[in-house]
Amino acid sequence: MRKIAALALVAAALAVSACNTVAGVGRDVSAVGSAVAGAAEDAKN
Repeated sequence: MRKIAALALVAAALAVSACNTVAGVGRDVSAVGSAVAGAAEDAKN
């Protein structure tokens, strides 16, 4: 029973850290997209 509880705790910790990682990647991709859009607008002018 203790092994199952420990495994569940480790799995929950990994799931939470994975969500934070995916959110961070999403913010990075969004920032790159904004930079590209800004450069395209500057190139038009």
